[in-house]
Amino acid sequence: MQTLDDMLALKLLTPEQHFEIASWVSYSKSPDKIMAMPPHLWRALELASVLMDFDAPLKQAH
Repeated sequence: MQTLDDMLALKLLTPEQHFEIASWVSYSKSPDKIMAMPPHLWRALELASVLMDFDAPLKQAH
């Protein structure tokens, strides 16, 4: 959940997306159920992840 919180703090996820994803993960009792997350949430999570990875080298350089 820390990563989701970081994505929210960096404004890579909206508060609504953060809530929906965190809720889905919290209530999913197995990896298969997590993988069944709705596509719109997966897209938001994947984009936020890519943007976090893209920004990481910039932060290390400073």
